[in-house]
Amino acid sequence: MIYYSLNKLAPQVDFKEATIQGQAPDKGLYFPLSIPVISNKWLNEIDSFSKEEIAFELIKPYVGQSIPHRTLKRIVEETVFFDFPLVKLSNNIFSLELFHGPTLAFKDVGARFMSRCLGYFMGQQSQKVTVLVATSGDTGGAVANGFYGVDGVDVVILYPSGKVSSVQEWQLTTLGKNVTALEVKGSFDDCQDLVKQAFSDQDLKKKVLLTSANSINVARWLPQQFYYAFAYQQWDDKSQPPVFSVPSGNFGNICAGLLIHHSGLPVRHFIAACNANDIVPDFLRTRDYKPKKAVATLSNAMDVGNPSNFIRILELFSHRFTDLSHILSSYSISDAETIAAIAEIFQKNNYVADPHGAVGWLALKKWMEENPGEKGIFLETAHPVKFYDIVEPIIHQKISIPAPVNELRNKKKLSIVLEPSYENLKEFLLTFT
Repeated sequence: MIYYSLNKLAPQVDFKEATIQGQAPDKGLYFPLSIPVISNKWLNEIDSFSKEEIAFELIKPYVGQSIPHRTLKRIVEETVFFDFPLVKLSNNIFSLELFHGPTLAFKDVGARFMSRCLGYFMGQQSQKVTVLVATSGDTGGAVANGFYGVDGVDVVILYPSGKVSSVQEWQLTTLGKNVTALEVKGSFDDCQDLVKQAFSDQDLKKKVLLTSANSINVARWLPQQFYYAFAYQQWDDKSQPPVFSVPSGNFGNICAGLLIHHSGLPVRHFIAACNANDIVPDFLRTRDYKPKKAVATLSNAMDVGNPSNFIRILELFSHRFTDLSHILSSYSISDAETIAAIAEIFQKNNYVADPHGAVGWLALKKWMEENPGEKGIFLETAHPVKFYDIVEPIIHQKISIPAPVNELRNKKKLSIVLEPSYENLKEFLLTFT
């Protein structure tokens, strides 16, 4: 597979180079030159495949010759070793649980896949690579866990101080070894801006080999297609394709869903479920895309004021607004509505949703009220225990703490406080390496 920069001013590259570089030299995101097609025969036989077989067949064309098939199969097996159950809440609403991985968040898939791809690539050369990533919540823990101990790779994670949950902070600040957490005195957008400046700094890149583990990296973004295939495999009524409601912040997850739909996976409609950061709902209403300063909410992993991956969605639809709006809707859900949704889901369905899943559920419910007779799936992207301090007072119950989280509580926090200044970050990176 060949990848090109969306800014169209950089050379085309293969999967290996796209993964190592993260972002193209012209500051554009990489995008596949062609979209693979899923055959009807494969779709008709999907119920007989294992998760590993599904994932391998989907990712194989995107990797191309960059990784031998035998190695790629091993990478896939280490990526999707846990469950992705589709849970029925009512006759027409289902939850796709994506939190059964090591860090209890959907980002475990992309982080594990990328870490193993990058580990394979770096094993072929002597130079170390530094993974530089900004997180609004779950990315940090997933990346830290996925890359922990990987030879030839150092990880530097920027997160906004006081704006991630306590569990999320434990997960990204207690590992140590080749993982360093930078606690930035600012917002996620500040963290993301610092990372973008680092990648565009040619002087720095001459001295430090940098790559990103955010969903701007194709190796993080593309494996998220697996979720939608796993859901479709478990979908009973194949004659009525599901609607997917996706909690959306940086828009990598829903972009992957739209990509696999372009490949041929049957999907009725997509809903970008947003919190108060309503850039995309506004765009779909006005056709005017206006990034904004991020607003802090209960669903903090979605607190993004300028979604990086939305440009990929526009490219997928050749920037044709009418085509995009036909398949994609978007809603902005307030914190008050999120709290009410968590309570209603628990009271009516005896199901505990985290704030992000609650946003997805309510956006799906709103769309279905406007489109009766449909059936849909909302993506439950994080285990509710990661937001126990929010969820428990709403449902008036304690959430049982999984062993992996319990073990973190007594570990020492390891973070370096950083002012939101690029010079501070650059100095750290030059000294760190």
